[in-house]
Amino acid sequence: MRIRLDSAMVKRGLVSTRSEAAQLIAEDAVTVSGSPASKASRLVGPGEPIEIVRQKRFVSRGGEKLEGALAVFGVDVTGRSALDAGSSTGGFTDCLLQHGASRVFAVDVGRNQLHERIATDPRVTWREGVNVRDLTAADLPFACSLLVADLSFISLVTVMPALSSLVTPSGGHGAEMVLLVKPQFEVGREEASRGRGVITDPFLHRASVDKVSAAAVASGWTVAGETVSPLKGQDGNTEFLLHLRDPARS
Repeated sequence: MRIRLDSAMVKRGLVSTRSEAAQLIAEDAVTVSGSPASKASRLVGPGEPIEIVRQKRFVSRGGEKLEGALAVFGVDVTGRSALDAGSSTGGFTDCLLQHGASRVFAVDVGRNQLHERIATDPRVTWREGVNVRDLTAADLPFACSLLVADLSFISLVTVMPALSSLVTPSGGHGAEMVLLVKPQFEVGREEASRGRGVITDPFLHRASVDKVSAAAVASGWTVAGETVSPLKGQDGNTEFLLHLRDPARS
């Protein structure tokens, strides 16, 4: 019987979940009978060979986005304690760990999303069903000098004060944040609906980054750098990463 490609990959033990399969397929990392597969919904038979031609380094695409930003910004993660706001599957956390973070506190408003490999890593403390806006520094299991954030369906402007309150210098490191800016959540519902959630106007891209940057400055941060994400969002949106430093807490 022919079944969906993503389901077949799970059934054959190539991946753990259908979403993981879909990510690999979207990254052109899967072939069927030697030919690239472009759709997770493609039907395959039991005799058709499926191969992953490029193994993922991280549990989600987010890891590659953050890794690109760390390289551009020159952020040294080694030995640091970090907070991952909006951890989801754990791509950002995975990247931090692979780059030498000593421990990570991963938080997400959703449930049952964190990859098992990340959830069981002794360096990771995680909480689910928690809105980052409801957290205070007293809720953290340890002081975090670095905060990374990949949030959806909310503007970073509205959470900037909350995020700022969660970062403190520790271990000889000053306070820093690396934030993923998603224009579709910064431009407003009316603008986003015009392109069905996909923002292509460079002016709106610039306005989104400037809007978040201004909120950061208003909260006492210095914008140390910005860069385009090396990968687009799954819906095709161009995304950006901001590097923030707090000169008063360095």
